[in-house]
Amino acid sequence: MPLNDCFAVSDRLMPLAEALEFIADRVSPVVGTEDLPVLACRGRVLAADVAARATLPPLPCSAMDGFAVRHTDLDPAAPTTLPVAGRIAAGHPLSAPPPPGNAVELFTGAPLPDGFDTVAIIEDCIVGDGLVTLPAGLKHGNHVRPAGEDYTKDARVLTAGHRLKPQDIALAAGAGHATLTVFRPLRVGVFSTGDEVVEPGGTLGPGQIYDSNRHGQIALVEAFGGEATDLGHLPDDVDAIAAALAEAAPRFDALLTSGGVSMGGEDHVRPAVLKNGALHLWRVKVKPGKPIALGRVGETAFIGLPGYPVSALVMLMLIGRPVLKRLMGATGDALLPAPLPVRAGFTFKKNHERQTFLRACLVPGADGGLEAVPYPTQQSGVLASLSDSDGLIDIAADRRTVAPGDWLPYYSYQALQW
Repeated sequence: MPLNDCFAVSDRLMPLAEALEFIADRVSPVVGTEDLPVLACRGRVLAADVAARATLPPLPCSAMDGFAVRHTDLDPAAPTTLPVAGRIAAGHPLSAPPPPGNAVELFTGAPLPDGFDTVAIIEDCIVGDGLVTLPAGLKHGNHVRPAGEDYTKDARVLTAGHRLKPQDIALAAGAGHATLTVFRPLRVGVFSTGDEVVEPGGTLGPGQIYDSNRHGQIALVEAFGGEATDLGHLPDDVDAIAAALAEAAPRFDALLTSGGVSMGGEDHVRPAVLKNGALHLWRVKVKPGKPIALGRVGETAFIGLPGYPVSALVMLMLIGRPVLKRLMGATGDALLPAPLPVRAGFTFKKNHERQTFLRACLVPGADGGLEAVPYPTQQSGVLASLSDSDGLIDIAADRRTVAPGDWLPYYSYQALQW
């Protein structure tokens, strides 16, 4: 990606959907690739498509323990008794198929002999004296997995740009891959700012608070798949911030700060960044978290989050996550996960045109379904509202009221942290 001014956009209040479209169009991977054993690839982003090295299953096989027959040998209206001509375990096909009029005993995963096309589960059969009686009414293809049901040889099973989940590791291994080509971890340096900030465990002076922003943001970056480094907190001093950012930039793929990105007299991050690169303040049309700064320090991507703890974490999930995922190569994943439609268990009114995200829990409704209920306070400084809720209810910018029973989009924190 050309990082120079990659975030240069107008200073108007930008809808979230437009901001995400801009990220998709303008942000691309900045990290190199490496080949790793498949077991070391969980959470990494694929840098190359993965194609199957074999067809799975390679032959038609049984989905259950039971008896295989030719469907044409069955009486459709009555039970059918046939001699048992063989026994097949998974991985041990018969050298030649039995002649018509015979059944074979076989087990889950065992390949069917040529011409055999139907399986009756053992619980439905009567076995004795070398014979098996199969029930009437078996459908053609019953309990048979066709060859290639999962995938065929050379088919693409995983796409470059996808962040690998545990089930993807299983799929890649099942497709025959001992190693995968993945992007290297994105190196993210994380600062917090503010004279009021004190390290957890320290002694608070008058008007001071413990630093929660940097710690939560490091945890989130690592949940996204990044490699976060704690760079400590910076004072409210333009020159000190500028010097720290300039020193850190060559060592990282992205820098992340919190606080100091609005337009107040003590917001020093913006002028500090401009000393060493380029910055544009995105006034995103959302609540919480309108101010967010995106740009570069030298050639390193920069994300400046709001100072309020809730706003900082919410904006990191909604805007920072898409930026970081694109930088780390995850171009195949959606910028935001698909929301879950849920019914409102509350009444709500707003008098502004910002897209609003309410911290909420899902609880059982009167009809047994799930309802979304907001946390009692939505103030941006109340971290308990994030810790004690399950996700975010999305209320559109042009929506003024919510009534119980209305359907609304809902994003779980779990989905926003992967």
